[in-house]
Amino acid sequence: MATIRMIELSGRSQGLFDAVDELRVVVVEHAEALRDTAVVARFPVEAGLVLVSETKIAARARRPAKAKAPADAPLADLATVVEEAGGIVEHIARLGPGEITGWIAARATLLGVELAPDAITELAGAVGGDSERVDQELAKLGAFAAGAKVAGADVRALVSGAIETDVFQLTQAVVRHDTKTAIGRLESLLAEGQAPQQILALLLWQFRVLLFASAMKTNADAERMAKAIRSSAYAIGKWQAFARGVARADITRSYEVLYATDLAIKTGRTEPENAMLLCVLDLCGIHAADPRELVVGEPPRR
Repeated sequence: MATIRMIELSGRSQGLFDAVDELRVVVVEHAEALRDTAVVARFPVEAGLVLVSETKIAARARRPAKAKAPADAPLADLATVVEEAGGIVEHIARLGPGEITGWIAARATLLGVELAPDAITELAGAVGGDSERVDQELAKLGAFAAGAKVAGADVRALVSGAIETDVFQLTQAVVRHDTKTAIGRLESLLAEGQAPQQILALLLWQFRVLLFASAMKTNADAERMAKAIRSSAYAIGKWQAFARGVARADITRSYEVLYATDLAIKTGRTEPENAMLLCVLDLCGIHAADPRELVVGEPPRR
């Protein structure tokens, strides 16, 4: 974080190409680490100061006036200092699975970027609940489209993590035993040049999240599980509805199928694309297509 002196200078300095009447805005991240909160009151009135903190600020009732604190008293909390200086304290919660698409649509309209419905879905899957990243990706997509409508294929090509949306939809189809949709998604991923083992790794990750989601009871559970597997509560939360209809025994067996597919590919028992096809068919409930037979040499007991 910048020093107190740098923050004050940033509020007073005029950029070389800034308009004379342009409002200067200084953004300070990790503001909870400020040691001298008096900088808020000293900050130039002709500039704007935005303090960003990931520490939750609890709502407080109006407090009675206090006597002047002694010199060695601890610094006042940041929220109180901001309010006393005439500022506003706003808590912005992380967007949930059901809120991100509406946020993307609204931000796209505000930024003048036209998104096709499938582009909104793809972008939502890629950014998760990260509302800050939405604007960054929309700016990139808008510059690429140059006024044209952004399609889902554009998002997959330009936005990091968009492949996970396709694999998420592939996993959803597998859980529903929707063979047609699952095979269609797999073929699309392979046609786009995605490596079979990358698809397999993402499938394994999705089933891991599904396993944890099946044990989720409350939002607090989601937060705790997210830390345990280094994921996000958003990722676990969006799987919760699907997890209700899946037995943990089926998830465990899916792990066996994915592991056998990985071994079959690494040992050269069959072509990677064929191994992935057998894997997806088996996960969809087609019992004649069991990749474990490629590894053990005989049909495993079910």
